[in-house]
Amino acid sequence: MPKKEKKPSKSPKIQGYIAGAGEIVEQDVGDTLRKNYMPYAMSVILSRALPEIDGLKPSQRKLLYTMYKMGLLTGNRTKSANIVGQTMKLNPHGDGPIYDTMVRLSRGYDALLHPYVDSKGNFGKAYSRDMAWAAPRYTEAKLDGMCREFFSDIDKDTVDFTDNYDGTMKEPVLLPASFPTILTNSSAGIAVGMACNICSFNLAEVCKTTIALMRDPEADLFETLQAPDFPGGGLLIFDRAQMEKIYATGRGSFRVRSKYSYDKSANCIDVTQIPPSTNVEVIVEKIIELAKQNKLREVADVRDETDLDGLKITIDLKRGTDPDKLMQKLFKLTTLEDSFACNFNVLVGGLPRVLGVKELLEEWTAFRMECVRRRTWYDLTKKKEKLHLLQGLQAILLDIDKAIRIVRETEEEAEVVPNLMIGFGIDEAQAEYVAEIRLRHLNREYILKRTEETGQLEKDIQELEGILGSKRRIQSIIIHELEDVVKRYGKPRRTILLYADELEETVIKEEVPDYPVHLFFTKEGYFKKITPQSLRMSGEQKLKEGDELAQQAEAQNSTELLFFSDRSQVYKLRAADFDDSKASLLGEYIPARVQMEEGEKAIYMANTNDFSGYMLFVFENGKAAKVELGAYQTKTNRKKLLSAYSDKSPIAAILQLREDCEVLLTASSGRMLLFHTGLIAAKATKNTQGVQAMNLKKGQRVMGAVLYREGMLANPARYKKKLPALGALPDGEEGGEQISIG
Repeated sequence: MPKKEKKPSKSPKIQGYIAGAGEIVEQDVGDTLRKNYMPYAMSVILSRALPEIDGLKPSQRKLLYTMYKMGLLTGNRTKSANIVGQTMKLNPHGDGPIYDTMVRLSRGYDALLHPYVDSKGNFGKAYSRDMAWAAPRYTEAKLDGMCREFFSDIDKDTVDFTDNYDGTMKEPVLLPASFPTILTNSSAGIAVGMACNICSFNLAEVCKTTIALMRDPEADLFETLQAPDFPGGGLLIFDRAQMEKIYATGRGSFRVRSKYSYDKSANCIDVTQIPPSTNVEVIVEKIIELAKQNKLREVADVRDETDLDGLKITIDLKRGTDPDKLMQKLFKLTTLEDSFACNFNVLVGGLPRVLGVKELLEEWTAFRMECVRRRTWYDLTKKKEKLHLLQGLQAILLDIDKAIRIVRETEEEAEVVPNLMIGFGIDEAQAEYVAEIRLRHLNREYILKRTEETGQLEKDIQELEGILGSKRRIQSIIIHELEDVVKRYGKPRRTILLYADELEETVIKEEVPDYPVHLFFTKEGYFKKITPQSLRMSGEQKLKEGDELAQQAEAQNSTELLFFSDRSQVYKLRAADFDDSKASLLGEYIPARVQMEEGEKAIYMANTNDFSGYMLFVFENGKAAKVELGAYQTKTNRKKLLSAYSDKSPIAAILQLREDCEVLLTASSGRMLLFHTGLIAAKATKNTQGVQAMNLKKGQRVMGAVLYREGMLANPARYKKKLPALGALPDGEEGGEQISIG
């Protein structure tokens, strides 16, 4: 949309008045988004939420580098507040976010397999939502020894440096990690329009896999990299197909379940390891909620007993409870078993890319090879410079007295270096080095010792030049470093593998007390469940004024109930979901109980224990549809099913058929039709329109239908016709008996 030109203001020019203020100017939404929102989105993606190939987000990198410059790689810990204050020179986001970053990297927080911060004090716990960490003035920290793998080469020009936010300092763009930190520690972040969620893997397995890929790019990852490994342990349900997808694409999910033990003497279950995607409080609250809903009758008590020894959730059991069966139930109903969704979204060369495990390791290898190449070039340059200086020192070995005489006889200090250059045929750098030698070192012994290094330097230079010229030798160096990392920092797996094909899929059936009940359903939609004993002691059924009983049935408390509405929908409940009622009460209003839409009415109740039999739907246009009751059975506990029957014509009657039987239809013309439901084929599709059962003349419609009982008609053969049929008008033989069609 073109911008609307501003009209010049005709208001008088007075002091403090701004021309054009308050005017509405039309702007193109696309232009506004590009100018205002896109820079913000790019900043979040590139400078905040996503990790780079060194495994770190910008805030983490700034913190670790600050601690390195503070000398915290060695020595004693210092107050966290001091670290936070120094980090603000690189990270302008405030002390709160900086300290939060430090906490999540710390050993005390237990969020990383290999923490980068050696902490002291209360740093909270990753598995607890409510266990808050102490303020930075109370805690202390230093860099963990593993951080040597970040900083051992950083002063050798291995990575690029850039200005900090105010241009007063330099900070590294990346840290030259000597092992694939991007996979050995988890990372999660939400950017704009994208996110990342990288699970952690065992360090030794990652390093061995990297070595295997460097030696053979087609190596099988599963031979060395079994599956993810989490700091909190747990049991990973291993599905080879799912894991192959994650390894190949960087996306997918897998399930992790808690580790538990049963204490027979105390009759309780102790949960000591939980999935990384949940916390203790969520689990305890869910178990309490389920117990209150009578869905966990086996649980007597649950409490959080986490202490200095680590995580512990204790579940007290009622007598006779099978602990293993209860845990299978809890795995289904709570986050004691939870899914971990992977999204390996990483910044590579400033671009966000979703990479599989193999691609990530290849990108890291390329990054590390560049670091080693730059380090080798740095060492080569330094050694060449030193060799060059020593060659100048070697030149004066031929005549030390001459060097002394040149220095002594030179009248001006500025002429010493030029005179040495002329006297010995050396360049300015060599002459400067010779001129700076102390008087006490101007002896043959000192000079000979120094020049003995020349031979070794020449060998070193040759070696370094050979490394720079060979990709294979650079890879050998990286392999050697990875093997060294495995020896120093490798640890056994914490997460145990459970193979999915060996696990039995448990189907949880909620145990409910089962006893005989009588069910009552009225035309207005009220429902009652009354025990036989209560029914015998009661008088007449209390109903709303103008209401009457439409259905009543004998059933069990575990019976499934289906309430069909006038809007082609069905609502599923169980008799056990209702409290036992009395005849003197109105009962529960079904539209309110199941939260039907405004104006929607409940018109029929079906009950079943095994979903056998059929539902018969008779429509006003004369069609009848027979649907298998099993079509309404669902694997999940769905409460509402749409399109329960066809809405092409208004419904005239709904009948539940335990088995095929005879049904009597009555039309507005007075004609009646008696047919056997076996003549209509059963359908598995709920909203089928059925077949024409009763032919109707213009303006006529079916009024209703009932299950035929012996004796309802004096001459039933008169009304039996081949479908579809008009039916027959009643004659005097029927004796004027009024037939209720409901």
